Amino acid sequence: MTDGIIVRVLGDYGPFSRIGKSIGYQVTIGQSTFLVDCGSPLFQQIGGHAMKFIKGLLITHCHDDHKRWFSDLALFNRYAPDISRKVALFTSEEINDGLRKGALPSLSTSLSADSRQIIDIPYDDYVDFNVIGPRAKYHIVNKHSMDGSSYLYVADRGGNPVGPERAKIVINERSRNPRLLFKDPDYDEWIEPESFYGFSSRHFYEQDHNIYRDDEGFTIEAIKAPVWHGVPGIGLRFSTAEEALVFSADTAHDIDLWQRLHGEKRTPARPLSGREFESARVIHGDINDYIERIWSEERYREAVNSFADAVVIHDVSSPNSVVHTDYCSLHRTVLRKDRTILTHSPDRMTSAWVLSQAGKHFKIRNNGFTELVDDMSYAINADIYHKEQGRFYVGFKNPEGAVGVYERNGLLSIDGDSTPERGDLIFRVDLYEDLAGGYYPKLDDEKGVYSERKDGKVELVEITAEGSAGRVVKSCRDGLPTARHD
Repeated sequence: MTDGIIVRVLGDYGPFSRIGKSIGYQVTIGQSTFLVDCGSPLFQQIGGHAMKFIKGLLITHCHDDHKRWFSDLALFNRYAPDISRKVALFTSEEINDGLRKGALPSLSTSLSADSRQIIDIPYDDYVDFNVIGPRAKYHIVNKHSMDGSSYLYVADRGGNPVGPERAKIVINERSRNPRLLFKDPDYDEWIEPESFYGFSSRHFYEQDHNIYRDDEGFTIEAIKAPVWHGVPGIGLRFSTAEEALVFSADTAHDIDLWQRLHGEKRTPARPLSGREFESARVIHGDINDYIERIWSEERYREAVNSFADAVVIHDVSSPNSVVHTDYCSLHRTVLRKDRTILTHSPDRMTSAWVLSQAGKHFKIRNNGFTELVDDMSYAINADIYHKEQGRFYVGFKNPEGAVGVYERNGLLSIDGDSTPERGDLIFRVDLYEDLAGGYYPKLDDEKGVYSERKDGKVELVEITAEGSAGRVVKSCRDGLPTARHD
């Protein structure tokens, strides 16, 4: 039996952060360790030796802040002298296709073993691809003729062409990106199937969900319905006999939005005449001129139920981010505050929900979570969490506290934050800087700063006109209302 799920946060800042590190997690269940995304600097944080013990890499989508080190990891596995296996990759067919295309310039050629020739190397020589999630029944085929010409058509998995009454290809003239248009038999409407259907659909996806089943008794399942990010993406659900952990991946999670996506029947612009449209196999234009509905009701219901009985690691962003969940719209999600850890946050953020931070270790046990610090397990129940300039703070309510917490239009800020027009004071707190899970009173004097030493101890470095001097200080976390669970 496994003893919960351990999550080490390798990186959790947004894609345009000054702090860097992007997105990455290390998930350990029993003796099995997986990486979820690889946007953070893996070799700096894990080290080449420890890479040998990674059982697999899971990728949620192809934005660089989530897969930036993918090619380097593939090259490392091929050329490191003490590793003799490919990268074990677990993701969907669509995402694997994107990774293959993106890695082509760096992986497709190299030198022979004697360095005397330039050789071609197939992607599959680097990557052991394991599909999770069901395979699509239909896809776009690029057929190459003997004379060098090519053409596109839609085929089923057996390679049989699909007629224009059921499926079409729409090519955007500016991006040259072909997308699939499909006639849904239930709605009798034209839709984009990759967007319209969740993985439960039998119209577009095969029945086998290709769930990974580990020898230690846990499973990893791909989820798609709640992932609304623009590019093809999946979420991930880790399940043991007692726990469930969901990485929701990047998504615009908003129930009001989701209801509009499945509930609104659109009137397509369709520049073509009815007869031209019905007979066309390939259309040049904007696919949104032909789509009649964005989501199915089935996808909506699947999305709403995706987080049931699970701890969720979920992206969050500033207002109007478009492709992420705005902090001020968290009340319009189905997430539970006591079971959610927010990640992917901007450089400066104040939150009443638990924030992740690079370097933290969380333990998921019985569908709750604690923080692991020096092999001790702590409840995480501060009243406020704050990130700024690479530093992380927690606050506990105190009417006489030195720091005020303010709210404006659903966003929070604290005293000293440079956010303009900070809004109404909602409570005051005692604020502590979090260093490696230890809590230290926030310094109000610019003449001092906390510094974490290589031995794990924390020094208060005081700066004077004559120089600086440091002294070791102890965490006061055990004395605060954050009950420790040994």
